[in-house]
Amino acid sequence: MKKFLVGVTALATALVLTACSGNAGGSAPGGGAVAQGDPAGGPTTTSAPSSTPATSSATPTPSSSTPKPTSSKPKSTPKPTPKPAPKPAANAADVPCKAALASPGVSACVDLSALKTWLLQDGKVIYGPVKQLPGKKGHATPTGVFHVSAKVKNYHSKAFDAPMPNSVFFLPGIAFHTGSLSVYSHGCIHLSAAASQKYFTTLQSGDVVQVVA
Repeated sequence: MKKFLVGVTALATALVLTACSGNAGGSAPGGGAVAQGDPAGGPTTTSAPSSTPATSSATPTPSSSTPKPTSSKPKSTPKPTPKPAPKPAANAADVPCKAALASPGVSACVDLSALKTWLLQDGKVIYGPVKQLPGKKGHATPTGVFHVSAKVKNYHSKAFDAPMPNSVFFLPGIAFHTGSLSVYSHGCIHLSAAASQKYFTTLQSGDVVQVVA
């Protein structure tokens, strides 16, 4: 009887050992396949490598052939040319010749000390003051109220052998005419070429010419 029990126990032990040990590539009791596992007996799962392609993080650059917008600048308009300011009207109060101011029609005033002269019309200034140069010492221009006696466009002085363009005489040998504005005369009234032309065309025979010191 004891031998029988020992044999049964040995057989049961062998069956248990055979079922727990397993082997690679073997089959489980009942014909099922045994999964390869870790020492604890759990199945090992292997994750397949990802087949998803990596995406590029580079930002696409715009094409250099894209035309750039052109900024149209407004055309600059030409600036208007400023008009010269009108000259203030000459004040008759500055004219020191009372007789010339009181004379009707055209008259002339000569201020020897101020080296100025004016043309007047009915007591109002119509030209000047402009610079004049009178007679030098020893040949001073006489003062007083005179009248235009003659006009000679291209007069030539025989006494001084000198040209006297646009001569307007108001005393014998004494006249307005074109002359130097840096050299004193022998008694005449030197004017610039433009001023002498104005005096020649404006003054007429008989017009008043007053000369003050």
